[in-house]
Amino acid sequence: MKLGENHPSTTSSMAKVALTYRKQGRWEEAEQLEVQVVETRKTKLGMDHPETLKNIANLAAANIRAKQPEFFFIILMHCCNVTFGDILNDTTGSQTLYHPDTLSSMANLASTFWNQGRWSEAEQLQVQVMETRKTKLGADHPDTLSSMANLAFTWQYSGQNAEAINLLRYCLARQKQTLGLNHPQTLANSEALGEWETEGLGTNI
Repeated sequence: MKLGENHPSTTSSMAKVALTYRKQGRWEEAEQLEVQVVETRKTKLGMDHPETLKNIANLAAANIRAKQPEFFFIILMHCCNVTFGDILNDTTGSQTLYHPDTLSSMANLASTFWNQGRWSEAEQLQVQVMETRKTKLGADHPDTLSSMANLAFTWQYSGQNAEAINLLRYCLARQKQTLGLNHPQTLANSEALGEWETEGLGTNI
C-alpha cells in the first residue's frame, strides 16, 4: 500500500534525502525537497511544532548561499514568536530568547551578516547571544566562549582593534582552562591572537 506524499513516513524520508543532498553540496535539490517538507509539516503538525521548526532550519541551511539567507533565519525566529527587533531590544528576560534553538538561529544569522560584511548587524546579534549564554550557561561554557571569540573577530574586522584583542585575550585564557591547550578552538584563537599582536593591533590599548 502506498503511504501517500503527506504521510509522516514519506515526509521523514524526503527530509533524509534532502540532508543527503546538502552533504553532497546539491543545494538546489535540497532546497526543493526541504520546501515540500516544510509545507507538509506546517499543514500536518502546525507552524510551531518542533519538527516544523527543525525543517525550517534545514531549509535555511540549504539556502545559506543565497543572496538573502538571513530571510530563513528570521522566519525561524518568528516561529519562536521572536522578531529581529525584539531580539535586539529585549529587556524582559524572555524565556523564548533563552531557547537553545533560538540562540543557535541568532548565531547563524550573525554569521551570515559577518560573511556579508554587515559588521554592525552581526555585532548586535553576537552581543545578545553571548550575554544570554553567559546568563544561562555560564561565562566559561564552550558555547559562551565560542560566541565571545566570534564577537572579537567581528570587532577586529570592523576596525575595533583594541576591543577585539582584549576580548580575544580574555576568551583564550578561559578556553585554555576550560577546553585545554590543544583543543582546536584554543589553537585557532591562539594563532589569531598571535597574528593580531604581531601586526600591532593592540599597541594602542
